[in-house]
Amino acid sequence: MAAAESKPPAGAAAARRLARSCWSAFWDYETPKVIVVRNRQLGVVYRVVQLLILLYFVWYVFIVQKSYQDRETGPESSVITKVKGITSSEHKVWDVEEYVKPPEGGSVFSIITRIEATPSQAQGTCPESTRVTNATCHSDEDCVAGELDMLGNGVRTGRCVPYYHGDSKTCEVFGWCPVEDGASVSQFLGKMAPNFTILIKNSIHYPKFQFSKGNIEMRKDGYLKHCLFDEASHLYCPIFRLGFIVEQAGENFTELARTGGVIGVIINWDCDLDLPASNCNPKYSFRRLDPKHTPASSGYNFRFAKYYMINGSTTRTLIKAYGIRIDVIVHGQGSFLCDWILLTFMNKNKVYSHKKFDKMVDTPDRGAGPGPGASAPPQQDSTLTDPRGLAQL
Repeated sequence: MAAAESKPPAGAAAARRLARSCWSAFWDYETPKVIVVRNRQLGVVYRVVQLLILLYFVWYVFIVQKSYQDRETGPESSVITKVKGITSSEHKVWDVEEYVKPPEGGSVFSIITRIEATPSQAQGTCPESTRVTNATCHSDEDCVAGELDMLGNGVRTGRCVPYYHGDSKTCEVFGWCPVEDGASVSQFLGKMAPNFTILIKNSIHYPKFQFSKGNIEMRKDGYLKHCLFDEASHLYCPIFRLGFIVEQAGENFTELARTGGVIGVIINWDCDLDLPASNCNPKYSFRRLDPKHTPASSGYNFRFAKYYMINGSTTRTLIKAYGIRIDVIVHGQGSFLCDWILLTFMNKNKVYSHKKFDKMVDTPDRGAGPGPGASAPPQQDSTLTDPRGLAQL
């Protein structure tokens, strides 16, 4: 009897089927089939969706966001300020050298509008201020000698002495005496302060686009000597009255001068550099920056002292100054046509493209000769050059 013919294993058959499928997929050609559904409602929805997508790109991407432009935010900026004016208090006349701190004319400065002065302070012993915690006493036992309160005015001597006025007593301290609360004199400088003038000289530079501009009009007729800022008629005369700045920030000048505060002068240079430079203009806004509605930290004040000698001993006048601090803040954004416009719509976009992109071409190994019967291919440089250059753009 003939031997039974052996059957191939199941794994081999599966492998052959997979191989035929792979070859079939390699040689077959596939194309998508389009079915047209004649349904008016579905067609309307489809066209509406297409219209919304088109409007999104045309209106939002191109018109609102101007995505066809290249942008640079945060321009390089310099600010120089100068204050002019005089005022008077109950005891003296004040000029700009006394009420502007610091005097260098930077982007942040303070104009003093009220002071509390403690004159003739010298090193010695005196009653501690009643505002200091645990300073009030009834006898010497309540005061520890050598104790130093970091929020106080000196080192305690251990004695309980009468206060400057009234029947109360406080612990005696060694330090600058008399202490501030005991002999301070208040003076208001804000009478003429609304008429102080402030020159704010600002220049900006966008290094990416090599664009620079300033906020002062280039004139030689003494224009700045007789002009004041007006958004409509004198935009390039950056001389502001202090009262105008406070008013534009929505504050009451008398109240602000007594308690102090911080006003921000914001200069915004939002420029479309596709347009002429005359269309790039500064926009000014003003607002209060400190938290005036927070009782624990409302207002603005600082202290400084003036030192002098009396009978060979160092003496000083301590001044607690309330004032209006001005912070000049410069913002900006410059935008310019991006490469996409140059590569797509310019008449000579090929010239620009040749300069922007280096086209690499594979070349044969120069050390290996051509094969038998084959001619040597011409050698090509890896970078295409443009004899006309970007000057043709």
